[in-house]
Amino acid sequence: MTAPPPTPSPEELQRHRPRLLGLAYRMLGELAPAEDVVQEAYLRWHQEDPQDIQSPEAWLVTVVSRLALDRLRRAATERAAYDGPWLPEPVLTEAATPEEAAERASDLSVALLVLLESLKPEERVAFLLREVFGEEYATLARVLGRNEPAVRQLVHRARERVREGRPRFPAPPDVKEQLLRRFLHALADGDQSELVSMLAPGVTFTSDGGGKAYAARKRIEGAERIIRMLLGLRQKLRGTMEHRFVSLNGQPAVLTFRDGALFHATMLDVDGERIRAIYRVLNPDKLRRLQQEAVQLA
Repeated sequence: MTAPPPTPSPEELQRHRPRLLGLAYRMLGELAPAEDVVQEAYLRWHQEDPQDIQSPEAWLVTVVSRLALDRLRRAATERAAYDGPWLPEPVLTEAATPEEAAERASDLSVALLVLLESLKPEERVAFLLREVFGEEYATLARVLGRNEPAVRQLVHRARERVREGRPRFPAPPDVKEQLLRRFLHALADGDQSELVSMLAPGVTFTSDGGGKAYAARKRIEGAERIIRMLLGLRQKLRGTMEHRFVSLNGQPAVLTFRDGALFHATMLDVDGERIRAIYRVLNPDKLRRLQQEAVQLA
């Protein structure tokens, strides 16, 4: 008779939290709902008989994935009614523990999370579990309640759609940071020719105010329109502006403070050596945690 697996200690269970939170955040794009999902998974663990569970980590991944999938399906309706473009909540990745750093080694970028928004909930879950977290197809089938050939097809479709939307020649972090600094300097100087030289054909600008901060109600496309809009804003804005370069979602980014309060977070998607997309979060609900963490790091 096979002996039951040993019951893991609370410390052993908590070791899985960074991975579970990373999975839930990538699925949902917001930290508070992701934390709720992970907490619910742990509550369900304590309602089970641990001796009936062969692998605590696999069990927790399955439960977190299913809970996040349920929330993701509900979120589709909420985001359809969102005031203006929706962007993920930026996550500060400056001071990570070794466990958090390992979890963040796989893609956490806002550009990827925006791409994932174009997938159906089941495709998003299948893609993340397989392509980012390296789970077996058997796990995907268990999470989604489908057979393995069906989940393989889901992953294939999602992979192709994500590949189409990603840059052909991704830039290393140092190139992204240099571009970001050049971009801000050119914007401060009103140097239109320099700005044009940095923007790729078909560049887009997406700002998320959530109806709670002034932001473009639609995504803006084209270098000329984006430059005109940004230079116009520069002339209208009043107050003391301070830029702080940080790591958000594992990528170089900038936090802009206006009269000491966090005004917006700006992130880039770069193709080779030019900017292909600019993402700016102004929604105060998505900046509140970031403001607190930035103050602690200052």
